[in-house]
Amino acid sequence: MDENDQDKPTHRLAGYAALIDRYDLDVIPNCHRSFITTSGVHRIHSTGGAIEEVYSPPYWPGDTLGDHLEFALKYDGTNLAILASLFPEVAEEGILEYVRSKPLGKYARRLWFLYEFLTGKTLPLDDVKWGTYIDLLEPDEYYVVTPARQVRRQRINDNLLGCRRFCPTVRRTDTLRDFETVDLPKRCRQIVSAYSPELLKRALGYLYTKETRSSFEIEHIKPTSTRTERFVTLLQLAEQEDFCEKTQLIELQNRVVDPRFRDSDYRLSQNYVGETIAWQKEKIHFACPKPEDLPDLMEGLVTAHKRMDAGNVSAVIHAAAIAYGFVFLHPFEDGNGRIHRFLIHNILARRSFTPEGVMFPVSAPMLKYPADYDASLEAFSRHLMALVEHSLDEEGLMTVHNDTARWYRYIDITPQAEALFRFIDQTIDTELARELEFLASYDETKRAIQEIVDMPDRKIDLFIRFCLQNNGRLSARKRLSHFDFLSDEEISLMEQAVQAAY
Repeated sequence: MDENDQDKPTHRLAGYAALIDRYDLDVIPNCHRSFITTSGVHRIHSTGGAIEEVYSPPYWPGDTLGDHLEFALKYDGTNLAILASLFPEVAEEGILEYVRSKPLGKYARRLWFLYEFLTGKTLPLDDVKWGTYIDLLEPDEYYVVTPARQVRRQRINDNLLGCRRFCPTVRRTDTLRDFETVDLPKRCRQIVSAYSPELLKRALGYLYTKETRSSFEIEHIKPTSTRTERFVTLLQLAEQEDFCEKTQLIELQNRVVDPRFRDSDYRLSQNYVGETIAWQKEKIHFACPKPEDLPDLMEGLVTAHKRMDAGNVSAVIHAAAIAYGFVFLHPFEDGNGRIHRFLIHNILARRSFTPEGVMFPVSAPMLKYPADYDASLEAFSRHLMALVEHSLDEEGLMTVHNDTARWYRYIDITPQAEALFRFIDQTIDTELARELEFLASYDETKRAIQEIVDMPDRKIDLFIRFCLQNNGRLSARKRLSHFDFLSDEEISLMEQAVQAAY
């Protein structure tokens, strides 16, 4: 061996990374990966939303299962999906040995609770008799429910967003902290307060229709006038009724799809999202949960929704966790995407994120920036597809061969929450503000034109529209066909009125 090689620092895996390697686990990668160097200094490398952190030698936790689990909870975060994959593979004695060595330690109690929570097993340990209650998740690092559910056995405050059947997590990243500071609901109210109730009412008619068309167009569907009207009616009910219940979700699906594809229950077949790239060749983008796993997962989703609804969780975090959770569970044969986007409105409206009676078309920026919307979905699906063992028969029917429920059950929704905040931010600043400003300018222009020529409203609307289509001027052809009764001076003054307003 070269002498210089002996001086080079080597890195040892620690925390989740060490346990994944030791037990040969197939998992969705954790957002934080830890190494301990034999020499050198602490450093952090971040790429593509994932962090690799190298710690100095004194951080080495030890070699036991408990050592690395404590290190993971302390430095890598609480990853329910990895723990749910790990616990069935380890000897119960290893967990017991660690908990008994530190019976009142906060990481030992958290690990004990999580083992019983995720496995459904009860360890042969006596309840903790004294000591203060500790939070399961650190509120500074995660979004949590408050007040938490007190668990006497470990003296733990269970502040998770969901239950064992479905429990998303959302980390308090710098991006999400920044959005919280901005206070989007306040900004939305400030924009709306500058306009009259009459103008707001007119704007809403347009915004409801725009949201409907955008939501359908994302899926390359052109809705009929009847289907558009039905969806608009649903959006108008969004702040009045809680649609995140099984009966309401089925009713919702029946109202947004073609009558021939209405479901009477959650799907009973395996579905997937893909595209045909050649004869009998499909490219699979996303495999949905097995139908036999769906009832339990969906019941968990509804429970998580109710828990967040009552638990003072940020409205956008709540909406992201449930709406994206829903589309990842994909409980119906058709209409899942439209319901997913409707649930965003439903939760934001019911949680009073938007001013009463006001909605904004959050699907519009999703449609305008499809790469960003796709990225929010792929942040989960691209990792998932590396773990799902599946096959397609000659008719394109999929069979999933391995157990996949835990990946849908314990999703880190952080990337989706960040994306939803961005879409809402864009919607308030562009779609909502722009439409209100446009209408206000429109009214101003109409008044100015009426002072020049007292024409019927329909003619004024037509004149403004033609000018806006032609850089503020009326084309010779449109003048000849529609406004030959106006003088050159009137046309010129009217064009100036349009140009001044826009």
